[in-house]
Amino acid sequence: MSTGKTGMGTPWKGVHSHNLAYLLDQYDRYSQDPEAVDPELKKLFEEWGPPPATIGDAADLRGVAPVQPSDAPATVPDLRKVVLAEKLSHKIRTYGHLDAKIDPLGVHGSKPNPLLDPAEYGLTEDDLKAIPAHVMWEEEDEEIQTGLDVYKRLRQIYTQSLAFEFTHVHNREERRWLRHMVESKEFLPSLSKEKRVNVLNRLVEVDGFEKFLHKTFVGQKRFSIEGVDMLVPMLDEIIHRSVHGGMNNVMIGMAHRGRLNVLAHVLGKPYETIFSEFHHAPNKELVPSEGSMGLNYGWTGDVKYHLGMDREVDESDTHHTRLTLANNPSHLEFVNPVVEGYTRAAQEDRSKAGYPEHDVEKALAVLIHGDAAFPGEGIVAETLNMSRLRGYHTGGTIHIIANNQLGFTTEHLDSRSTTYSSDLAKGFEIPVVHVNADDPEACLAAIHLAYEYRRQFHKDFLIDLIGYRRFGHNEMDDPKATQPQMYAKIEKHPPVRDLYAGKLKSEGLITDEELKKLNKKVQDRLQKAYQKVKESREKGAEDERSSEKVPGPLPEVDTGVPVDTLREINEGLLKRPEGFKVYPKLEKVLKRRAGALDGDGKVDWALAETLAFATILADGKGIRLTGQDSERGTFAHRHLVLHDPETGKTYCPLHGLPQAKASFAIHNSPLSEASVLGFEYGYNVQEPEALVLWEAQFGDFVNAAQVIIDQFLAAGRAKWAQRSSLVMLLPHGYEGQGPEHSSARLERFLQLAAENNCVIGNLTTAAQYFHILRRQAALAGKEEARPLILMTPKSLIRNKRSASSGVEFESGRFQPVIEEPLLGSRPDRVERLILASGKVAVDLETELEDMEEIPDWLHILRVEQLYPFPKKEIQAVIHRLKNLKEIVWVQEEPKNMGSWFYMEPRLREAVPSRLNIRYVGRPERSSTAEGQPDDHDREQSRILTEALNPETIKTETIAGGK
Repeated sequence: MSTGKTGMGTPWKGVHSHNLAYLLDQYDRYSQDPEAVDPELKKLFEEWGPPPATIGDAADLRGVAPVQPSDAPATVPDLRKVVLAEKLSHKIRTYGHLDAKIDPLGVHGSKPNPLLDPAEYGLTEDDLKAIPAHVMWEEEDEEIQTGLDVYKRLRQIYTQSLAFEFTHVHNREERRWLRHMVESKEFLPSLSKEKRVNVLNRLVEVDGFEKFLHKTFVGQKRFSIEGVDMLVPMLDEIIHRSVHGGMNNVMIGMAHRGRLNVLAHVLGKPYETIFSEFHHAPNKELVPSEGSMGLNYGWTGDVKYHLGMDREVDESDTHHTRLTLANNPSHLEFVNPVVEGYTRAAQEDRSKAGYPEHDVEKALAVLIHGDAAFPGEGIVAETLNMSRLRGYHTGGTIHIIANNQLGFTTEHLDSRSTTYSSDLAKGFEIPVVHVNADDPEACLAAIHLAYEYRRQFHKDFLIDLIGYRRFGHNEMDDPKATQPQMYAKIEKHPPVRDLYAGKLKSEGLITDEELKKLNKKVQDRLQKAYQKVKESREKGAEDERSSEKVPGPLPEVDTGVPVDTLREINEGLLKRPEGFKVYPKLEKVLKRRAGALDGDGKVDWALAETLAFATILADGKGIRLTGQDSERGTFAHRHLVLHDPETGKTYCPLHGLPQAKASFAIHNSPLSEASVLGFEYGYNVQEPEALVLWEAQFGDFVNAAQVIIDQFLAAGRAKWAQRSSLVMLLPHGYEGQGPEHSSARLERFLQLAAENNCVIGNLTTAAQYFHILRRQAALAGKEEARPLILMTPKSLIRNKRSASSGVEFESGRFQPVIEEPLLGSRPDRVERLILASGKVAVDLETELEDMEEIPDWLHILRVEQLYPFPKKEIQAVIHRLKNLKEIVWVQEEPKNMGSWFYMEPRLREAVPSRLNIRYVGRPERSSTAEGQPDDHDREQSRILTEALNPETIKTETIAGGK
């Protein structure tokens, strides 16, 4: 091969042999197709021709002799062999995990991978010996001199109890760091004799606890940790590093497997409490699939393996860390975004105007996944997608898959389409380490690498802890019926406690006598705790129950703000930083708000919201608002983040208000509902004093977050005494936009409403929206706090009938019901009372305005708050209508949706039995709305006509309540 232009001035000067191999490979590609290589290399080859053919030539071009190790052959190696050797080293680093000893059972073992065999590349031991180490190796190590040394070391590193997958990480700096940490062995923790014995001690506790439960509470579910026992020492290590690293909070989310053990040994839940919970279990034959009830945390409580806990950790004399294990229902991975929300809230300082100050070193999230659930549950991918988004990132989460290699009774071939359960993480460029759960020291090394990576790059890291499950899914089923071969191996397989004890004994670090004492100490402690519970039960002592009770009725809160104050705030909202320009068309729209609080001016929905936010900030309450397109608003109405069309810079007017005493965070969210709503719920639980709002792009999309609503938002306080005042803004209303842009599934929220667990509203005026937001902020963090679900408008946002005058903001408070202002002058003549909620109530007002004469036989009451049911307010109106014959509930939703099935029994119980109660609206349907605008218009017109037709008044009596 010719060398083209040569000499001391050539670009090949300083080229190392491994780089030369790469250049030669690229030149071969260039020779076949000049466009197949990088443009810079193409230009280089065009000008200088091919690189030098041999290492000797390359060295000569640098003006020095070839570098040879002292004990290496003097001959120059074949450059083709060099290229192949470098390829071999790359394959070991990339695919070594396929040959690694990471399965303690050997159930899923495979044949040796030919990609890792030198013979596959035509290389012999002599070939590798002839190649200098630096072709394949970058670390400084006196033991590594030749390519053969490198090959052996790489096999040792990449195919043992630890296996690494890093090549999918695109960032070059991160890949180099990971490779250096692994190949230099810097990731291996320093384990003293004391440390290793302490790990064994922990494993004895973990194993002893499970065995005690197994023999003492025969047949009861506990979702044993056995098989991935090392999870507890791994969590210990994370917490230890977090405390000494200055973390204020460590937030843990996990499902059932191993939860009781983690509660006992990581969270410090007393054995006595856990044993007491087992004693409360009903007869196991009567237990439903999720098992027995534990001690109540809320007023109805939850099973013991769903419960969470908090504790303070004070390993350091100067620093204390709060440890939290999140409550988690049986929906497994849905706790993931909730924990991320906890973590973000703990990392932020909301005490100043502007965006909150965010410090990712204040809190750490640790998520423990199931091997079947991690690839199976879509919420996992949603949560991983948030990991580097501005509004949601938490500086890196440490993920651990507690890998039992089995999902209930389902083999991995039936539960995922990937080689590993962890493969989903690779799509998000998350480094992955697979580790054999029977190798405690490898497990701790994985934690060390994960923690250091998070500290260095503030990104997620995943550890696939591969073990097994010693018993059935829930200790009440026989796994041999479905996995006979696997469980034949498990029965013969010693627990990791025994394996590690044997290792330490062989190294002279512990004796049989010491091990016996250790076992006895643990069993004595467990037996003593059990005896205490047994004696307490014999004495008839009452269990300690949570003092958390059903919240009382909503208190009345004065939420008015003087008009002068609002006017001053409104002027401030229209100011811009010097030099900042706003899109001209938008600026005209915003400037129209200047006179909204003057004279005959009106405040529309968007301005009412902004004024509510501004006054809440002035009261010192932080606010967080997220949702798809929430910065602008789905309906181009909010515009709380302005964009300079010339510079692209952004500005939030609420950040520039001199009155603001707290932070205002607003973020456009990813196109997800479940994960984002779970995140905001978690954020609010961790920071109850803040006003936290989530907005759906259209209300219909909230059904993608139903698990979060059912399991956390609606029931979290009753199950776990977990309070939230989260606000959900769900655009709702029938305007001919089809099934997916009409209904926020109001009926589902009303079905979940009980025990004063929430407030559900369907409002019609801007002032009502202003007051209910201010009331929600005033109650945040208090005993009376609860979630607020609002059916927010679409077309009503700009409807003049929804706008409010300044005086409506200055005085009073939120009104659960509003009487139609055009009616009610002759209450003695009213025969029909229409009750309606939301947009259809405004549609009725529009129809009234078009009438030649306002009817005196009719009255309309807008029900603004559906839950809690405004019984007294409705009864007060009915009491004035002495000649009333019927009550008509009018809604735009189908009869089996919306509010009718919720309202009907409550109305019958609340009103005199002489009154007829009937429904006007769409018939029962399986779809929420018509797909064609014309069909919608005809149906909407029919509803309004029937509701306002005096000839349809019904006088027959239908039994009411009283």
